[in-house]
Amino acid sequence: MNGPAARWRARGRHLPLCGHRIFTLDIPATGDALRPPLLVLHGFPTSSFDFHRVVDRLAHDRRVILFDLLGYGLSDKPDIPYSFGLQADIAVALCHALGVDHLSLLTHDVGDTLGGELLARQSEGIWDVRIADRILLNGSIYYDLTRLSLGQQALLALPDERLPSSVGPDAETVMAGVAGTFSPGTVVDDEERAAQAEMISHLDGPRLLPRLIRYVEERRTGESRWTGAIEGHPSALTVVWGTDDPIAVPAMIGRLSARRPAARVHRLDGVGHYPMLEAPDRFLGALGVDDG
Repeated sequence: MNGPAARWRARGRHLPLCGHRIFTLDIPATGDALRPPLLVLHGFPTSSFDFHRVVDRLAHDRRVILFDLLGYGLSDKPDIPYSFGLQADIAVALCHALGVDHLSLLTHDVGDTLGGELLARQSEGIWDVRIADRILLNGSIYYDLTRLSLGQQALLALPDERLPSSVGPDAETVMAGVAGTFSPGTVVDDEERAAQAEMISHLDGPRLLPRLIRYVEERRTGESRWTGAIEGHPSALTVVWGTDDPIAVPAMIGRLSARRPAARVHRLDGVGHYPMLEAPDRFLGALGVDDG
């Protein structure tokens, strides 16, 4: 088969990072590399494939680096406790392996909080990189404003362990939950739905969701560190936010704007939790990326 998931897989490679096989993509600039490399951090419960509709246009003047977090997509999915510290170690190791010491960040959902950990490490001088600027997409950066879905609540009610093979959702059910965070006006075609489900189902991914969902609890207890870094890091901040998001509600942007008034904020009406999938042209337009 030569569907979008297979084509995505063929573009990447697995690298050994922090003792695990991590699926990575290193996409060179298609023109002159005028800006720093862009490190992309995806969200829960999907993968770097979330950016397949926009990555080539993002790469028109810069190198773009993506990877599937441990436990997600085409990366290893070990039955272990997961933490932002572990995921950040992998991101740091990837940048070192690729020789990247100057970059921009593009983060979404869980990736926002992971980005916050990287920003905090850089500010503390324990990650020796220069962060030129960053782009923040929909994510629950303020726990008290988060509206968890029924599916997320159900996963959090389970023990922090891999589900037995006879129990748990299939990938199509998980993808239905993802689609439930889109704007009501967004149409998810069958090819997109099948490709996303294929990424989620790799290595029995749905059985691992009760372990991965613990990021919600960790984010709550570590919010002052991670959201504090998002608010306070001196690098320029651009925010692109779908206002129909039922989980990471628009009130979050009101609060972030009040605390970081210099941020450039683009509110995309009629778009939900996944701007880069639901409205790729509008998402890129907010970043000043031409149609080319």
